[in-house]
Amino acid sequence: MTAEQQAVAPRLTERSPSMSAAELAATLVPPRQFDTASFESYRPDPDYPSQAEALAKITAFAGSWKPAAKTGGFFSRAKKGPATKPGIYLDGGFGVGKTHLLAALWHAAPGPKYFGTFIEYTALVGALGFSEAVKLFHGARFIAIDEFELDDPGDTMLMTRFLGELVAGGTRLAATSNTPPNALGEGRFAAADFLREIQAIADRFDIVRIDGLDYRRRDIEGHAVAFGSDAELLAAVERRAAAGESITLDPFAELVEHLGSIHPSRYIKMIDGVDVIALSDVAPLLNQTDALRLVAFVDRVYDAQIRILASGTPLDEVFAGDMLNGGYRKKYLRATSRLIASASL
Repeated sequence: MTAEQQAVAPRLTERSPSMSAAELAATLVPPRQFDTASFESYRPDPDYPSQAEALAKITAFAGSWKPAAKTGGFFSRAKKGPATKPGIYLDGGFGVGKTHLLAALWHAAPGPKYFGTFIEYTALVGALGFSEAVKLFHGARFIAIDEFELDDPGDTMLMTRFLGELVAGGTRLAATSNTPPNALGEGRFAAADFLREIQAIADRFDIVRIDGLDYRRRDIEGHAVAFGSDAELLAAVERRAAAGESITLDPFAELVEHLGSIHPSRYIKMIDGVDVIALSDVAPLLNQTDALRLVAFVDRVYDAQIRILASGTPLDEVFAGDMLNGGYRKKYLRATSRLIASASL
C-alpha cells in the first residue's frame, strides 16, 4: 500500500499514549457487553444443574458483604458459621456464562472494586512496579480476575504475591478460568516450586464448577474474513470513513512493531474512540514475543467490540509454526477465536 493510499485514514502507529496510575485503574471495569450483567439476567441451562448451583453460590458470595445480624447479648455463645474463603473461582469451558456471573458479582459488590483479565493485572503491575500497584489497590473491597491463566512462572509468582497482599488487607476476590486451578500450567512446567505457587493461589478460592455447552457456538475452525487485495481494503476503509465511522489503517507488520514500543497496559487507550481497525498485508508471525503482544492487543480490541478489516493472510492464521502446539496454545486459541469474531462483528 502506497503512502498516498495510507493517508486516507489515521494510523494507530501514530498513537503512543501515556496513562497515570489512576487512569490505568479506571479502565478495570467489565467489557461493554457486560455493562448490565446481573444475577437475574443469567439464564442457567436446565440440562446442566451446575449452572444453577453456580448462580446460587456466587449470589451467596455477594451476600457476604452484608453486615451480619446481631444475635444474643454480650455473653451470647452463638455458634459461628464456617470460615469463608476470601475468593470464589468459577471453572468451566467457553460460553457457559462465567464472565457474565463475574461481571454480575462486580456490579453487586461495594467499591472500590476492579474487573480485569489476568493479563491486564500482570501488565499493570509490570507498568507500575509491585509496591506501587499494591498501594494503588490497597483498600479495594473486591477484585474480579477473568481468564485466570498461569502459563508463565514469573507471572504466577507475581500474582501470588500481589493477591496475597490484597487478601491480607481484606480484599475479596473472584476469578474465572477454563481449567481447575491445580491443573493450570500443567504440561508446560514441572518444577516443584512452580506447582507449589499454583497451589498457593488455588487455596484462596472456593472452587465452583460450571458445565455446559458454548452458548455462542464459536467456531475456531473457521476463518476470519479477509479482503483479496489492498485495493479492496482501501475501498472499504473509504466507505466506512465517509459513513462517519472512526477508522484507522495500518500495515500489519508496522502495527506489530509499534506494539512493542507501548506497554500492554496502555493498549486500551491506544484504541480509544476507534470504531474500526483496518490492517493491510497481514502475514504469519514467527516471533513469539510479537505474537504474545498481539494476543494482549486483540483482547483489548475484542472487549471494546471494535471491528477489524484486513487484507493478506486471514487473521486466524497469524500464529504460525509450532505456536499452537506450545505452552501458550490456550492464549493463541482464544486470540484466534476473538479475531474471527472481530472480523465478523
